[in-house]
Amino acid sequence: MPPKKAPVQEKKALLGRPGNNLKIGIVGVPNVGKSSFFNVLSETDLGKAANFPYATINPEEARIPVPDERFEWLCNTYKPASKVPAHLTCIDIAGLTAGASTGAGLGNAFLSHVRAVDGIFQMVRAFDDAEVIHVEGDVDPIRDIEIISTELRLKDIEWVEKHLDNLKKTNRSLGNTSLADKAKKQEMATVEKIYKVLTEENKDVRKADWNNKEIDVVNSLQLLTAKPVIYLVNLSEKDYVRKKNKWLPKIKGWIDEHNPGDLLIPFSVALEERLAQLSPEERKEEEANVGAQSALPKITQAGYNGLDLIRYFTCGPDEVRAWTIRRGTKAPQAAGVIHSDFENKFVCGEIMAYEDLKEHGSEVAVKAAGKLRQQGKPYEMVDGDIAYWKAGA
Repeated sequence: MPPKKAPVQEKKALLGRPGNNLKIGIVGVPNVGKSSFFNVLSETDLGKAANFPYATINPEEARIPVPDERFEWLCNTYKPASKVPAHLTCIDIAGLTAGASTGAGLGNAFLSHVRAVDGIFQMVRAFDDAEVIHVEGDVDPIRDIEIISTELRLKDIEWVEKHLDNLKKTNRSLGNTSLADKAKKQEMATVEKIYKVLTEENKDVRKADWNNKEIDVVNSLQLLTAKPVIYLVNLSEKDYVRKKNKWLPKIKGWIDEHNPGDLLIPFSVALEERLAQLSPEERKEEEANVGAQSALPKITQAGYNGLDLIRYFTCGPDEVRAWTIRRGTKAPQAAGVIHSDFENKFVCGEIMAYEDLKEHGSEVAVKAAGKLRQQGKPYEMVDGDIAYWKAGA
């Protein structure tokens, strides 16, 4: 008897909307520095930085280049006429207050803005400033994190309750025979599990364990607590430079207890605003003087990674370009990001790894070393691939 084939492990589906045009939103209570952070991140004055709650009502949007040494090296190697890096789309969302889930403040509008993004930069302030009012009266980042987390979860509970009620009404007449009826019953069991996670386990949906069929149901509901979260702590410049702040260990402890594995990035909006006004050379000099670097590249890359985004490159004398795709994307869909014809009439891709090109120095040398590969439709793209697509007429 031939040996039994080992069972193929099912590839884990990703939480969140499918697609490459994913967005991350800056969320927090009012007056923690969200719009000031957005302004320096996007090098614009789109976000209305003002010292009163609800200074931002309509969310502002910016596309922020994602720093990448590989992209810089490719541009230096090919010396193209046009250079297009990968971008992170970032949204400045208005301040969320306690009671937002029931419509307090401008709650309903804000929560719909959060629903429209795919990931969250949750921002808190960890310094006192007599000139900047705090909506809750005093500075307490743990309380602020809990307000945001509670409001997002309460809105999800309300959303899931409605969906569950509708399912119960439509499922009363279901039998056990047809596949469609069984699928409906499975959906209802998953929604009940989601409800239990939110209400009994008091967990965010993204922190529960889901199989692929359940992930399809979770994704269809577009839940707020299913979105990845990166915690940004806005420190005074003094605290950021000396890497000390009384709140940081407490915030880290809260994350470890409630949302283990989530990323915490301390930074200083005050320092970032100062650095933003300098030329690149002056900025490097000032960073050396104060003994601290801008955290913006780290934050941008963390947002990109948090959304499960990767990039591949197309290179030539006309253009070096990074194309953003979601982790797990197959070759035809990756080609389709450039033009739908490339996906519809996909033949193959000629792929080389960035590391191979850097090691051998030129495409000719990569080919001579046997490292240029022809890949067909099943190929799953790897971050840093360099691709040339072939499509039918």
